[in-house]
This record gives sequence, structure tokens and C-alpha cells, in this order.
Amino acid sequence: MAETPDTLPESPDVQNSEISCYCPLGGVMNLLSRQYAMQVICVVGAIGPARYGEIEETFGEVSSSTLSTRLDDLVDAGFLSREQYAEIPPRVEYELTETGNELRERLDPLLEWVEAQNDCI
Repeated sequence: MAETPDTLPESPDVQNSEISCYCPLGGVMNLLSRQYAMQVICVVGAIGPARYGEIEETFGEVSSSTLSTRLDDLVDAGFLSREQYAEIPPRVEYELTETGNELRERLDPLLEWVEAQNDCI
């Protein structure tokens, strides 16, 4: 049976506070749900400053455009830093920012949970 306005709690403040606590998740979840986003955070966190080719090797069958876009997204969001060196051939390295490292640390329990669920999934 669908709720009607007559059956909603009388205090809209309580209802709005319950809903609004999820609002800040929208942007982060949108970014992290994109293909390879969480994996890039974990890979760069594991190998430290990493060149594009090193990151690409860990993914196998990933398109260059998808990986490049994801790296750009994570740099724009402040989770990765991108350092370009004035060398021939050009060298670019990606590294987790302080915020990116904090995110990686918070993803660790999720990864542990997923590994434990592999027998069930």
C-alpha cells in the first residue's frame, strides 16, 4: 500500500534530515561508480607515483580513452595529482592526493568485504 501525505510523519524536519544525509554522497558515488574509478584509486595507492603505462598494465583489456578519462576525472575531483615532466619523451606520473589516500583507506574495508563474499556471489 502506497503512503499518502496523510500517513507521513508529522515532523517534516525528521524526514528531511534522514533524506538529506544521503545528498552529499551523490557526487562521490557518481564518480566512484564509473568504470575503473575505484580500481584506479587502489592501483595508484598500491604502486605509488605511477605512469600511465604502469596503471594500464594492471587492467588488461581497458580502452585507452576510458582509462584516460577516468584518470582525468579523478584528477579533477582532487583524488589524484598529475605531474608532467619536461622530458623527451614526455613523462607523466599520477599519485594519490591526501584526499585520495583517505578515500583508498576507506575503500579497504569494502574490498575486504567483497573478497569475503566471493564464495557467496
